[in-house]
Amino acid sequence: MSDTPAPKKVVLAYSGGLDTSIILKWLQTEYGAEVVTFTADLGQGDELEPAREKALKLGIKPENIFIDDLREEFVRDFVFPMFRANALYEGQYLLGTSIARPLISKRQIEIARMVGADAVCHGATGKGNDQVRFELGYYALEPDIRVIAPWREWDFKSREALLAFAEEHQIPIAKDKRGEAPFSVDANLLHSSSEGKVLEDPAVEAPEFVHQRTISPEAAPDQATVIEIGFERGDAVSINGEAMSPATLLTALNQYGHDNGIGRLDLVENRFVGMKSRGVYETPGGTILLAAHRGMESITLDRGAMHLKDELAVKYAHLIYNGFWFAPEREMLQAAIDKSQEKVTGTVRVKLYKGNATVIGRESEHSLYDQDLVTFEEGVQAYDHHDAEGFIKLNALRLRVLGKRDRRG
Repeated sequence: MSDTPAPKKVVLAYSGGLDTSIILKWLQTEYGAEVVTFTADLGQGDELEPAREKALKLGIKPENIFIDDLREEFVRDFVFPMFRANALYEGQYLLGTSIARPLISKRQIEIARMVGADAVCHGATGKGNDQVRFELGYYALEPDIRVIAPWREWDFKSREALLAFAEEHQIPIAKDKRGEAPFSVDANLLHSSSEGKVLEDPAVEAPEFVHQRTISPEAAPDQATVIEIGFERGDAVSINGEAMSPATLLTALNQYGHDNGIGRLDLVENRFVGMKSRGVYETPGGTILLAAHRGMESITLDRGAMHLKDELAVKYAHLIYNGFWFAPEREMLQAAIDKSQEKVTGTVRVKLYKGNATVIGRESEHSLYDQDLVTFEEGVQAYDHHDAEGFIKLNALRLRVLGKRDRRG
């Protein structure tokens, strides 16, 4: 410990699992601090009441236990804005873990203000991206907050030492935690991610039991499923004509994706902290949503706007991945992206079949698609074929100048 005064009250991001339960007790014994637990329901699928019961058993006052259902806010204010951008990190990853961290940070700081806490604490390790994401969020929202990151501070050198601490303080240890866990899992309504242990060798195919959210494409039905997704200003609002709230809609898309083996990704990515890591991600509903959204944009966005947006999406994805949700540059990009979505309204039909989500139809009252212009049949004379000759020659001018120079050389 440093010479800095010990915190008096700490808000801990608490899952109820073994690691955060050890952190809870460590905060009490190491700092003598009053601990407030915050458990976010982001649609991870776990029963959250055990987290309350475990916190009570570890001496947390009932009024210091916060379990918040954030599913609608998560999808409405974080997932949907990100999907308006079509953001993909390194061309593939739909950022399911990354986009959850700013919301957790935001709510944690709100609780800290409510209870008068002078510190916040997370359970992210010192090797991963999440420590960066949590702490950038904390500092953006509360610049002088004290952040406690136990995995960077405590003296435990091994898993055995952690388990010994848990036993000493009567923290319940599930039997499977006494051995080496096969892999670690993070989940929310958008995705599940699995990393470590049996997945650490990128040359070896992930075992089927790793997958949490989808059946295998091989086991998916032999009959295709066709759904229609309605959009308003870039956000999905209905499935097959039925209006749904953001979280309800994503839940329904997740089921469609699960049943058709859609959304699996085996990725070796570049972490912000500098190392490469291998993860197995499942984003069933998000994969369908991305395909449908791009289908909607294909008839409602002008070429220049679409191509610029594709360029911005790469930067946007890096900002989300690296934890800069609350940075001004992300907000600036969001304003530009949201402007582009003003006419992205209509319906898209998507065929789901054995791991694939394929757009097969799209309609919009704001469509820029003009059948008279593109038809091979006799159409309106808005396009004169002869105009193409001058267009080509003007675009070829610099290439011809270069070619003549190079021939001289």
